Amino acid sequence: MTVLPEDIRKALLAREEIALIDLREEADFALGHPLFAAQIPLRRIEAEARWRIPRPDTRVVVYDNGEGLVAPALDQLRALGFTDADALEGGLSGWRGAGYELFEDVNSYSKAFGELVEHRRHTPSLPAHDVQALIDEKADIAILDARRFDEYATMSIPGGVSTPGAELVLRARAVAPDPDTTIIVNCAGRTRSIIGAQSLVNAGLPNRVFALRNGTIGWTLAGQSLETGQQRRAPSPDGTIADDAREKAREVAYRAGVRRINWAELAHLRQDKARTLYLYDVRLPEDFAGGHLPGFRNAQGGQLVQETDHFAPVRGARIVLADDLGPRADMTASWLAQLGWEVFVVEWQQGVALEAGGDGAPSPRGPEGRYKRPYEGTDNAAAAMQAYLDWEFGLVEQLRRDGTHGFFVI
Repeated sequence: MTVLPEDIRKALLAREEIALIDLREEADFALGHPLFAAQIPLRRIEAEARWRIPRPDTRVVVYDNGEGLVAPALDQLRALGFTDADALEGGLSGWRGAGYELFEDVNSYSKAFGELVEHRRHTPSLPAHDVQALIDEKADIAILDARRFDEYATMSIPGGVSTPGAELVLRARAVAPDPDTTIIVNCAGRTRSIIGAQSLVNAGLPNRVFALRNGTIGWTLAGQSLETGQQRRAPSPDGTIADDAREKAREVAYRAGVRRINWAELAHLRQDKARTLYLYDVRLPEDFAGGHLPGFRNAQGGQLVQETDHFAPVRGARIVLADDLGPRADMTASWLAQLGWEVFVVEWQQGVALEAGGDGAPSPRGPEGRYKRPYEGTDNAAAAMQAYLDWEFGLVEQLRRDGTHGFFVI
């Protein structure tokens, strides 16, 4: 059976549960795909499908671009127990032929949302030359790198401190206790810089806060040097700072419409077998491994906002977040709610036996078919990086044309 592109669009607009899966390799996926498509290459169906689409009667629609991937993928999905798996009529060409938008790159809708946030909230930012000048004059600044620690260690802004996105509201005051210190948030490109800086603004931090405009890409295009191999991490906050962060983050989540539930109410959600339920602990991997609530997976909060299509490919599903301190879950939930998700924060249950170690996630993908990010270098690195930035700048208008996103910005 095939599903018309028009029916996919209707399901998205109605916020029905649907997983629209692109079966091509990541490099091909990045050339163009529907806004809410998630990518699982044919060779990874067996390894990833049941993990990323946990409810076997979820409506799954797969497509390719004429490579002959659909029939074997449907066979595999049905062998894995998926009972409502069909093909998109006409594949990618059918989607294009219906007049619908195709989005380039990966994690496209999270990146588009970041651009919408900056467009609506005018998130303050500084260009690379201005930040370099502040560094040179030894100004009172703190540079907080909102990426994963491994990304930070690979290359970072001079003097930057690793503070992954969901940790910012919790740890920023531990790095910069003086409200006169200017805080600059960076990532590789734009999205996590914008979301990170706006998180601090939303939480009412007294400091002046800026995103580093265009991140390490902009830094490189400005001809400025990056550090490598750095190990600086934002310290854990003391009790007073943690309490203040908890209060501020909870208020932001409330403004975004996030609902709070207890352990018994979570059990009620888990009993609803007609809805997909993702459970994510949004702390750092080492915190998660040391002990987490049973049944929860790990996704650092900043990455969950950045890579939502990977962690929750079933659009219309429910998401529950956990965090033993609170601010990381509340801030992450506030962004997911604005991304159009039905999201809850569960109170950390005392007295429940915690699980240790990993969450059983599928093994990481290898290099086969991987999309080479512009900031990783090409034969013409400067041109590739500038083209990437130009693409991001155009995403707000593309969202408007597409019309299915349902995003809002508080």
